[in-house]
Amino acid sequence: MHPSFTKCHNKFKLNGVCFNPIQLKDVPYSFIKEGKPFEKSIGNFLLDWFDNNDCISVKTSGSTGIQKNIILKKEEMINSAIATGNYFNLESGNTALHCLSSQFIAGKMMLVRAMILGLELDIVEPALNPLENNTKHYDFCAMVPMQLQNSLEELHKIKAVIVGGASVSYALQDKLQDISCNVYETYGMTETITHIAVKKLNNFVDVALSTKERSYFKVFPNISISKDKRDCLVIDAPQLNTETIITNDIVKLHSKIEFEILGRFDNTINSGGIKLFPEQIEAKLQHKIKQRFFIASEKDETLGDKVILVLEGESKQLETGVFEDLDRYETPKQIYAVSHFKETSTGKIQRAEILKLLK
Repeated sequence: MHPSFTKCHNKFKLNGVCFNPIQLKDVPYSFIKEGKPFEKSIGNFLLDWFDNNDCISVKTSGSTGIQKNIILKKEEMINSAIATGNYFNLESGNTALHCLSSQFIAGKMMLVRAMILGLELDIVEPALNPLENNTKHYDFCAMVPMQLQNSLEELHKIKAVIVGGASVSYALQDKLQDISCNVYETYGMTETITHIAVKKLNNFVDVALSTKERSYFKVFPNISISKDKRDCLVIDAPQLNTETIITNDIVKLHSKIEFEILGRFDNTINSGGIKLFPEQIEAKLQHKIKQRFFIASEKDETLGDKVILVLEGESKQLETGVFEDLDRYETPKQIYAVSHFKETSTGKIQRAEILKLLK
């Protein structure tokens, strides 16, 4: 029998307690009445999950635009939970740590996975290092890159971690290579009910894979991918969304199930007739610039758009030769410094908002 949002798996535990269906419906009220702010958002979601509606309103993160509410079917959220469980071999009775904000889809889905798959879920307040002072070991956890970065010394406590909300830097990937925990970067969005594709970041079984091949995302079963005229990824995931999803992510397809992200369509720079992707330039500079940075553009009479480099901090001083791997069109024509980068709740840099500070 297919799981229903009106029932929970009989192995599901929340903070070590097993609830019958009647007791579980009382949990949201205790979270809302007595809980901390992060627990109140959990309570509000559980109230919505157990109501009589077959859909739920979810707020997008706003990382690529203004935050908005979209409607998701609970049945499709269950399908997403099952797909994740199948991919990562999650079984009833497995332990999981919930350390994300439940205001957004990633946090909500940790709750859905636990209730549907029968996981034993511990909830902690979203923090930079959610594993600090926690002596338990877990089978599964979802984090954002900021949390992963600050949890490196504690990751041995978890078998598998999925990371989403923002890309994982090459510098952080390097630090994962000697860690026993299996770490996966995910690709997805609110409209796809979190991830529809993953790529492993460490502990590679196939050591023959090239560095390039390791950068490919692989989609889950029953999901089809293609490109539109802009070379942006198009997703058909009928079990997660009845509509075809057209993204702004420019990709290269390597097979029917593998793709590589080249950059964002809305970030593309046309400099002197040459199309440049900021994300690819940033990748070349990752190991050469210590502070956070990003590549953008500004208008230029000769080039149309010229490449600029925006650094976080007070200083614009860089080491000699930092741009030696860039061609002349990729090389920044102007360098700016901003004391502190604005970012989303998941740690994704808000480029457009930061660029407004330069004007």
